[in-house]
This record gives sequence, C-alpha cells and structure tokens, in this order.
Amino acid sequence: MSLFISFLNYFKPLWAATALWIALPSNSKAAPLKKAQNREGSRRLQLQKLTYYSIVVRRGFSGYAVEQFSDDEYECDYENHPWQICSLIVSGNIDEWKWKLSMLVRSDKDQEIVSKDKRDRRDFEQISSLAKRMGLYCEIYGKVVVASKVPLPNYRPDLDDKRPQREVVIPLSLQRRVEGLLQEHLDRTIVNSDEVGDTLDKMKNVNQLENVETAEHTDSFLDGSVMEKVLHRRSLRMRNMQRAWQESPEGRRMLDFRKSLPAFMEKERLLQAIARNQVVVISGETGCGKTTQLPQYILESEIESGRGAFCSIICTQPRRISAMAVAERVSAERGEPLGESVGFKVRLEGMKSKNTHLLFCTSGILLRRLLSDRNLDGITHVFVDEIHERGMNEDFLLIILKDLLPRRRDLRLILMSATLNADLFSSYFGEAPMIHIPGFTYPVRAHFLEDILEMTGYKLTSFNQVDDYGQEKMWKTQRQLAPRKRKNQITNLVEEALSKSNFESYSTRVHESLSCWTPDCVGFNLIEAVLCHICRKERPGAVLVFMTGWEDISCLRDQLKAHPLLGDPNRVLLLTCHGSMATSEQFFVVDCGKAKETTYDALNNTPCLLPSWISQASARQRRGRGGRVQPGECYHLYPRCVFEAFAEYQLPELLRTPLNSLCLQIKSLEVESIGAFLSAALQPPEPLAVQNAVDFLKMIGALDENENLTHLGRFLTVLPVDPKLGKMLIMGAIMRCFEPILTIVAGLSVRDPFLLPQDKKDLAGTAKSRFSAKDYSDHMALVRAYEGWKDADREGSAYEYCWRNFLSVQTLQAIHSLRKQFTYILKDAGLLDTDGATNNRLSHNQSLVRAVICSGLFPGIASVVHRETSMSFKTMDDGQVLLYANSVNARYQTIQYPWLVFGEKVKVNTVFIRDSTGVSDSILILFGGKLYHGATGGNLKMLEGYIDFFMDPSLAECYVRLKEELDKLIQKKDFNPTLIFLNYKN
Repeated sequence: MSLFISFLNYFKPLWAATALWIALPSNSKAAPLKKAQNREGSRRLQLQKLTYYSIVVRRGFSGYAVEQFSDDEYECDYENHPWQICSLIVSGNIDEWKWKLSMLVRSDKDQEIVSKDKRDRRDFEQISSLAKRMGLYCEIYGKVVVASKVPLPNYRPDLDDKRPQREVVIPLSLQRRVEGLLQEHLDRTIVNSDEVGDTLDKMKNVNQLENVETAEHTDSFLDGSVMEKVLHRRSLRMRNMQRAWQESPEGRRMLDFRKSLPAFMEKERLLQAIARNQVVVISGETGCGKTTQLPQYILESEIESGRGAFCSIICTQPRRISAMAVAERVSAERGEPLGESVGFKVRLEGMKSKNTHLLFCTSGILLRRLLSDRNLDGITHVFVDEIHERGMNEDFLLIILKDLLPRRRDLRLILMSATLNADLFSSYFGEAPMIHIPGFTYPVRAHFLEDILEMTGYKLTSFNQVDDYGQEKMWKTQRQLAPRKRKNQITNLVEEALSKSNFESYSTRVHESLSCWTPDCVGFNLIEAVLCHICRKERPGAVLVFMTGWEDISCLRDQLKAHPLLGDPNRVLLLTCHGSMATSEQFFVVDCGKAKETTYDALNNTPCLLPSWISQASARQRRGRGGRVQPGECYHLYPRCVFEAFAEYQLPELLRTPLNSLCLQIKSLEVESIGAFLSAALQPPEPLAVQNAVDFLKMIGALDENENLTHLGRFLTVLPVDPKLGKMLIMGAIMRCFEPILTIVAGLSVRDPFLLPQDKKDLAGTAKSRFSAKDYSDHMALVRAYEGWKDADREGSAYEYCWRNFLSVQTLQAIHSLRKQFTYILKDAGLLDTDGATNNRLSHNQSLVRAVICSGLFPGIASVVHRETSMSFKTMDDGQVLLYANSVNARYQTIQYPWLVFGEKVKVNTVFIRDSTGVSDSILILFGGKLYHGATGGNLKMLEGYIDFFMDPSLAECYVRLKEELDKLIQKKDFNPTLIFLNYKN
C-alpha cells in the first residue's frame, strides 16, 4: 500500500468529519445575525465606562487599547444609545477641541482621540483644519471623528458596528456524527515511517532547479592540475574559433558594424576599468551598444588572452524577452548558434550548454542561484543591466551582491544604466568609478502646453475636455456605483505649480485657456488638435503618442478613425508608458505626462492603480524617442512649470509594491532581521510596509512569532510563486485535489487568460460565465476553461476553441508549462506521490477544492452583505469594496455564499477585488485563520475580532477541536512529506 493510501486510511475519520460540514449548503446552517435578537452580540458591542471628555486610544500592533483620559466616568449602553455623546461639549466646541488636541500633543503615551458626538461631525472640517495646523491627523469614520498623532487609514474596523457577524446553526444529529468521527480520529495512533527522508536536503535540490549553470564542466572530478590543463586546451580551441570567425568575410562585416557603435570608442577604457576595479558603473543612452557589446568585449578579451574557458559571465535583464533577444543578437554577432558560448535562461525556458560562458538571464534567475549558492562559485563577472529602472529584484540583487563582494575579491560587478542617476549607484558601492558612453540621439525641441496653445490657436474650455479618466469606467457595473473621490495627486501638484507661474510672454487667449485647463482629464480633443497641427504644418513623419492606459488608447483610436486626416494607423502610433514600438520615420512625440502606475499604500495595506504624473526622467526619455534618426519635436500636454514640479526620478518598485514574496526570500538567506536587511537597500522601504509583509507571512504560517521560517515557509521559498499561491499548491497536494488547484495556481501566476476586447465585453463576459456554471467562482471557471482547451487541443481545435470563448492561447500555453514546473518541484520535495490518481483522489469534491482555495487566499476574505434590493462586500482592511467587472460574481444579483475569498485587490477609484470564490461559514472556520474565543462560550472570532461567529457552545468547541486536528496533521505533513499514517489496532 502506497504512502498516500496509508495516509488516507488514517485521515479518513477526520476527513469524513470535515467533509460533512464543508459540503453543507451555506444557507442551511447559517443566517445573518440579527442584532436585536443577539444578546451576546450586544454585550460585545457595549462600551462601558467611557471617559468624561473623550476616548483616547493607543493603537498597538494587535489592536486598539483604550486609555482613560479623565477619572470622571459614566455608564454608556452602546446598543440603546448608538452614538452616545462621549464629551461634554459646551457652546465653544472648537475651543474645547483646541484644549483636547493640545493635551494629546503633550501626552507621551496617548495616540488619538475618538469622538461620537454629532456636533463634532457637524464641525469636522474645522476640527480637521485645527488638527492639521497642530501637526495631527483627523478622519471621520461614519459617525465617529478621530484625531491622531499618526496617519490614519481609510477604514477602521474597530469603529465599525456593522462588522461581519454570523449565526451558525447545524442539525444536532449532524453535530453528533461529526463529534463521533472526531473522537474516532483522536483514538488513533500516528506512527512515523522508518524511512524518514531528509526534507531539507530535498529542498536544497529543488532550490537548484532554476540555478544559473554556466560552463558545466564534465571533467570536474579531475584533480586541480589535470583540470587546469583541460581548460587551457579548451581556451586554445576557443581562441582559434574566434579568430577564424573574425577573419571570415561575414565576421569582418559584423565587426565593422560593431565598430560603428559608440561603445567601441570606449572599449579599451572599459576593459581597463573593469580589470582594476571590483565595481564599475557604466551609463549610456539607448542605442550606444552597452548591453550587447560590453559583455562581448570581456569574453573576447579573455578568449584572446587564452583564458576563455576560465571565464564565466552572467548578464541580467529586467525582462525575459530582453534576455532572450539580446542573447540571440550576441550569438549572431559571434557567428554561433544560440546555446554555444552565448546562452540564455528565463523562467520555463533556456538555451545553454557546457560551452556557455556568457549567459543572459532575468534578475530573478540569478537571485534563485544566490539563494542556494551564496558565493556564486565559478562566476567571474556579473552584469546588472537597466538598473535605473529600480525594479524590486534589481534592488534586492544589489543588496546581496554588495554583501558578497568582500568574500569574492576576484568577482567583477558591472552595473549598466541609462544616463539617469548613475552617481547614486556609484556612491552605494563606495564611489565606484563611472564611465559614460554617448548615444546616437539627435536634439529634440520641447513644446509645452502654453507653447502648443500659442502655436495652434486651440482654446481650452470646460466643454472640450473629457472629465476624468475614461479607462476607469471599465471598473464599474450598473450594480456597483460608488461615490467618486477626486484624485489629488494630479491636481495638487498642478495648483501649486501654476500658482508660481504668470506666463507673462503669452497672449490673453493662452491665459484664459490655462485657467480652464483640467489636469485630471484625458484631453482627447487637445490631442486631436495637436495631431492636426503636425500633419498640416510639420514635415512628414510618424507621430508617437504616449497615453495613460489601454482604455485611453482605445477611445482615442476610435475618435481618430473617423477623422479624414488622422485615420492612417501608420502615421499615428499610440503607446502606453511601457510601450517600445519604434519606426525609422518617428520624428514627433506627443506626451500626456501621465501613467497608470501600481503603488502600495502601506497604511491601508492596499495596492493602488491610479493615474499619476510621470517623473522628469521619464518625460525626457519619451522626448528622446523623437530623435533616434534625425532632429525631432516633442509636444508635452502640460505646462513647463508642471514639468519642473515633477519628481526627478520614478519611485523604486521596492517602495511601491507589497513585500510579501521578497521578505520570504530574505528569510531563506538565514538573516536574523528582515528589517535590518532591507535597511541596507539603496532606498529602504518604510517600516510599516515591512511589518505588513511580516504579519502576513506569520498569518499564513510561513514565519513563526520570532520571524523564523517554519517548515511550510521553507517549502514556500522553493516555489517560484506568491506565498499565498504556494500555500494553496501545497494544500492541494496534501488534500489530494491537486489537479484543479495546480491549474488555479498556474493561472493566477500569469496574466488573465480571459480576454476582454473593448468592443465585445458583454460577449466575453457571457463566455466566462458559461465556464462558471453558476458556482460563484472565478477560479473554477479558470479550471473548466483550461480543461476544455486541453480537450480541444487533443482534437486539433484549440485555436477555434480559444477564439470562440475569448481565451488567450499564449496564456493557456504558459499555464500548461507552469503546471509541469510546479509538479516537478513538489514531486522532488516529496509532497506528491508518483501515482497521479492518488494525488487527485478527491479532485472531484468541489467543497474540498473551495476549502483549499480558502486556505491559500486567506486573509483575502470579503463578507457578502445582502440587502433587500442590492448586495455589497466588505473586507477588514478596506471596509466596502467592489467586484472587478470581469468577475463572474459581478454578474449575479445575489450570491449564495456568505463569504468571498479573493487573491488580489487594487484601489482605482475605490478598492476592487478580483478572482473571487464563494465559501461557506464552515469552510472559513476550518480553513481560514486562527480562531479566538469570544466573551461567551458560543462566540468564535477571527482576524483579530473583525469576524464574529455565534453558535451553541458545544458546536463551537467541536469546530475548535476539529480545526486543531486538521492543523496538526498539515503541520506534520509539512515537517516530513514522507510521514505515513497507519491504521490503529482494534
């Protein structure tokens, strides 16, 4: 009998007890708790002994501790008097607040003041202004006013009396049956197998799956002297091959082209600097040849000196397509097929051999090598390209490499950047020498908004500007209307910049237009006017227009199609900020000055996707696109004074994204403190962002309370996915429903396979809903779509299937490849049986699949709030949220589950959740977070008391015992994948 069958025999009673509950329909055992009928709930919500003047709360990590501000107290029944006055406020309400706020400023221990007085809500604007002048923060939460010494989040669950509450009821006969099965489970004995594998060694092997291997010498078993002779002979062969290519007619033509690049003029200086210094920073404009030529110069120099076989170079690129394209180009310049002396390695793909001495790879690939090979043994040179982009992996890589250099004095580190802030990287590495390579670009004349209005005669009015960003409409459905909040990031900067400019040299008409200019508008009509001016008054040439997002591009394209002068798609090219299209006749650039950039709000623990102004460096890069071939023109659709108010550089990714995955990888380096490690970064993230990540990793069980990796955490470090998805994958393997979970994790690791064409959104949404089969799950829709594609592929109709169902063939193929990679990793770690049928014995059980989804995506949980004619959703961090319009659950009038688990949320106008699945109370209780006992025996709490479950005390105890046993078994399996559970003896 196999390992997993033995495990099943032991697990059967416990699983049977679990299955009885998670398979129940949600509406058969739970109903929304009615406050008037819940005495326990009312006692929980009472605020007894409020202070005479106010409630002062000190916010701690685990909650909010009430501190008494005055000794005078009185009783307040919160239920009978929902918003009881917390202060005796006389007619001088603002004067009273001046006193209270001044006392708060002087207090050493108190953090904030909370008031529920109606008059304070009425006077909130004055109180907020007063607090701001005193250096404090002030917010209003429903009917509660808070003044604080620290920034306040958008939502405070502790001040929300409508937090999720559920009354859980199941039939007594079912409860008795579950208790019996649980007792049967407790009577059994767990016996470890005598063949306990070394799990940590397995994981070290897994860690090397993505390792960068260059110059894989098959003769490594030879002693040092013999090995050196072998390498010398190889080096001679490499030199002879290189000379033969350089002397061939095709080789000479290629060499002539390479000599025409600006980098060639600096070749000798570059080689000397790299030989004499351990770190060199090289800056160069686009097209100078730094990416393709510099690694070649080193390889060619080493080969020519007879040490080619001893040389091993790694060159990182921020994107996989760049690594592949550059490797192909360099191998062509050397007259070799790809995979010989030059190769590449990216996720899921690679081409290299034992003869590879120059490897192009993504930054992530090198990071995974460093996690298992801290000294980069055998590597002689490391190039980190495009460091000016300040990606998270690049900043993480620089921290590790800076720590490595003192241990590897022979290692050479070359940092390559555009002409942007190269001195920052030089100073980070102890004033490393800098070399600049000039580029090919021609001068580009800049025209700002005031110049454009003057030369075109176009007049801005309040009627010819589109209000707000058109692309935000895609986030709404008719049933999800939320109050609009103006985005101040754009308008605030403009108001301050315009107030300092008078535009004296411009006409009255320009002054009038600028006074009407609305900076948070797209300005389609203005763009059209500029394009018409270029087509009529300027020389022939393509026009490159940088837009904020794809929705803007679609709207502008539709508008231009109907224009007799601008309908040629070869004349006007529309790009987002990440576009890289270029033509040989590209002389004109139109720049809207904005980009939709992902940022991270650490205070509210929420990623944001909001239009914002670009940096000065990005604006110059856009402008430079017009001077690739000859002098060009750039039309900036914002005033010069606004440009001068831009930030100099883009915010590094490390400061604008959640740090969950990064912090997990840092712990795999066996560092004591994550915060201390990240403090060594070029620009360290704010401590709250680090703490949020650590809290999350503790919540999912990847870190213990001392920030050490747990056994689950060690497994998660070897899976190249987000930690929550890695946990879901491991749970799917343990629970023997691996196939559907494997598809879900792979699908969530790539872009959405469900396409949403702008002109066929309704048809695409209907197609996705068919895959959902009314089971309220985007994840199950993904599983069915993938399975349907596999069936169609076997029948030779995969492309037709994708076209009919609005699916991306490339994304489904990527999901297929990831499934293979994840399966291999888990098998190598011992979490999967070699028998696929055993791993998927329970894959048909939809309730179990939902439970595993919940275990992975928690704490991404939203409560479903049903009203008479509508439905809403709430989360602990954000309060009310909306569903992404492409979600299958956004199409339902009602959802037959009390909870939705989700994998991602993003703030646009408000917070939206994507890819959700409905789950029942029992699934959340058993597979969600840690449970706490409330004030009464029948009250269970979750998420630090945000969620309340009320039930019979005996039922609560049964839930707690069952969850404890489930958690124990999962922890044992994580600790030792080879653990066998034997039957007990009768």
